[in-house]
Amino acid sequence: MFSRSGVFLTGRFVSFSPPGAAERSRFLPAFVPLLRRSGRSEPPPPPAGESRKVPKNPEESRSSRNSKMPKKVKGHQAAVAVGPGEAAASGPVTRDQSGAVRIAVHAKPGSKHSAITDVSAEAVGISIAAPPTDGEANSELVRYLAEVLQLKKSHVSLDKGCRSRDKLVRVDSGLSPEEVLKRLREAAG
Repeated sequence: MFSRSGVFLTGRFVSFSPPGAAERSRFLPAFVPLLRRSGRSEPPPPPAGESRKVPKNPEESRSSRNSKMPKKVKGHQAAVAVGPGEAAASGPVTRDQSGAVRIAVHAKPGSKHSAITDVSAEAVGISIAAPPTDGEANSELVRYLAEVLQLKKSHVSLDKGCRSRDKLVRVDSGLSPEEVLKRLREAAG
């Protein structure tokens, strides 16, 4: 199939004369690293009518080391980052693209009683009367929010942040975000 003309590199026989141009373009990219190790600067030119981009500088093929990393978002905004299927957050209570209402919560477990401490532009602060072990605080948070919103417990679920104080709670009901926010503010006093 192949002629025996070629080069021995690192114990392998490498042939540079495949029978057709289609096979040459298929095999050539695999030989480029071998050519670089052998000291040759560039592989043989591609067949007529075909073009191939091979970086002249090996550093061009790698990502730039001088590029800056994106900055981390501190605080609650990192937990409420907008992902696929979510609408942009304009306050602690938003509606996602699936139609469910999401509440950004800053939980404070280990309190004497469950209560809404504050409703800010970033999150709803809720103290929880349960320790933060074995998911007890998460269960109490879902139970308490269902009670405050006057919904069944099955309509309220923890969406994100099961091991964090910053959480996203999903409310699947006919309530609008404005109505949910109104009920949370009434419970806060």
